[in-house]
Amino acid sequence: MEEFEVKFLNINQQEIEEKLKKIGAKKVGEFFQKWIALDYPDWRLDKNGAWIRLRDEGNGKITLSFKKRLGMKSHDGTVNDDGMEEIEAHVDSFDKVALIFEKIGFIEKHYAEKKRIRWEKDGIEFDIDIYPELEPYLEIESSSWENIDKGIKLLGLNPDDKKIFTGTQVYAMKGIDVKKLKRITFDKGLIEK
Repeated sequence: MEEFEVKFLNINQQEIEEKLKKIGAKKVGEFFQKWIALDYPDWRLDKNGAWIRLRDEGNGKITLSFKKRLGMKSHDGTVNDDGMEEIEAHVDSFDKVALIFEKIGFIEKHYAEKKRIRWEKDGIEFDIDIYPELEPYLEIESSSWENIDKGIKLLGLNPDDKKIFTGTQVYAMKGIDVKKLKRITFDKGLIEK
C-alpha cells in the first residue's frame, strides 16, 4: 500500500502552529516516540531501500511496519523519491516483538527517538517532528496526493519545497550517515556503532 506523505524541512515551528490554528486544524497531542529499524544481517532489505520498523507511537499504540522507498533516486536527500510503500500492523508488546525478530535472526540497524506534535484537519495529518540534531520539520500525510496538495495549499507552503524521502535522508543532508549510528537519542545524542 502506498503511503502519501511529504516533508517540509527547517520549519519555524511557532509559525506553522499558528497557521494550523488559523485554518482550524485540531491539535491531537504531543508524543515521544521510539523505534528500532530491523534488517537481515546482510542488510538485504536496506540494499533495496526497505526496512522493518517497530515503533512505540507514544500514545498507547505500538506498530510494526514494512517500509520501502519507491523510485529511489538518491541517498543524500538531493532528489525526491517517487513515494513510499508501507504495510503496518498494530502489535501489543514492543519488547516481545523485538525479541521475536532477534530470535529469527534479524539485527537492529539502529534505535531512534523523536518528538511529534500532531494536528489534523479534514483527514490530513500535520506532524511537526523534532529529532536529535535536526531542525524541526513538517510531515503532511493523508490518503491521497490530492489531499497532500490541499494540505500544502491550506498552509500556504510552496509545493516546490516538498520532500518525498525518509528521515535518514534528512540526516544525510546534514552530513550524518545513519548507517554508522547505533542510537539516535535526545539524552545521549548520536551514538556510533
